[in-house]
Amino acid sequence: MADQTGDRKYIAQIELILAAFGREVEVYPEDWEKRPEGADYLYRTGVVLVRDEDVTRVIELFQGGRPAEGGIGGVTRLLLPEKVPGDAPEDRSVTQRFLMYADLRLGRGVVTPEHLFYVTPSVSPCPATEPEEVPPGIAPDPMVPAPFPSAGNADGSGVKVVVLDVGWSDAPAAYWLNGVTGDPENAFDGSGRIRPYAGHGTFIAGVMRAIARNVEIVVKSYFTSAGAMWEFDLAAALDEVLDLAPDIISLSAGTRTRFDLPALGLDVFIQTRLNRVNGLTLVAAAGNESSRDFFWPAAFPEAVGVGALAENGRDRASFSNFGGWVDVYAPGENLVNAFLTGDYECTEPPNTGQLRSFAGMARWSGTSFATPLVAGLIAGRMSLTGENAKQAADALLAFALTQPEPGVGPVLRAGDAITSVS
Repeated sequence: MADQTGDRKYIAQIELILAAFGREVEVYPEDWEKRPEGADYLYRTGVVLVRDEDVTRVIELFQGGRPAEGGIGGVTRLLLPEKVPGDAPEDRSVTQRFLMYADLRLGRGVVTPEHLFYVTPSVSPCPATEPEEVPPGIAPDPMVPAPFPSAGNADGSGVKVVVLDVGWSDAPAAYWLNGVTGDPENAFDGSGRIRPYAGHGTFIAGVMRAIARNVEIVVKSYFTSAGAMWEFDLAAALDEVLDLAPDIISLSAGTRTRFDLPALGLDVFIQTRLNRVNGLTLVAAAGNESSRDFFWPAAFPEAVGVGALAENGRDRASFSNFGGWVDVYAPGENLVNAFLTGDYECTEPPNTGQLRSFAGMARWSGTSFATPLVAGLIAGRMSLTGENAKQAADALLAFALTQPEPGVGPVLRAGDAITSVS
């Protein structure tokens, strides 16, 4: 991983999260600002997650604790008592002391922190870059022509994708977004300027529609506080969107975790919900930390984890996470697509305070945007072959293995929904 704390942009991103969540959030380790590798993960104060079958023995071990309401069956959010039984190091937060005590008595992974999940990166709560202006009249890039010349109609017709993100902002000038629906986002602050992370869901929908013109897209608004949400709530949100009967779930968010273990809340969702819906596929961003550390949920074997290619289409983007757990790489640097109309004040060095004016389009980078490109390819192949999402994803991943880039791995590009079957 690159030296994170030498980058003021990285610190500004963490500080934005801390300002939004206040005392509810803690950073591990506490001295993250002094470490070259920065923070390992962010987590909720005074709360842990346990599987339902372990609740009784954990409460007995902790000599207290109270299950919270909500969530999904299979995982419990446990509100911690005030005091850790026995002696524990006092130089750590109370939550960390409970976790260490549980590790000692029950083993790692029985009790886990409730991690904070962010729009695309793990502890860098934003895409790889802030949105940039583009000249008026510029077309989306990449974009598959519709209909694709003499090769069949891989336009995503009959396929439904649900995007979990910051919400949806109607962009009437972007004709390729006609028919996209979703939860309205709170895109502008009190001064009328575009908020950080606003337009992220709209851009994602635009990328997907540029690849599969007629795919049905519903953008849900869940990551409403500084582009982040708690693990327990994300598991419940994923469970909730199953009621919409999607073929594909697109998630441009994630986190690193304590000891790199699978995020417990999402593990329960995948094993007890996702895996029981025939053909349903989760496509998830690999994150933007230039790290090989596991990034969840992209690192789950059941998910399609998507890294980003550089603008030249051959190299791995410098910001993209990587490793054997990343399933495929797709274009994710300097993509152009639909955005908001209005002024945006940059929050990240070296551009902090710079005012940018947008007119419905932007240039943006991140594994956030490689993810909907792959989701669009899956939808396009489905409409061409009649496969379900799982079958189409498996076929595209197999095709990606036939065109690897040296030093990167398997890749997919715009148009491969058709190329993969020709």
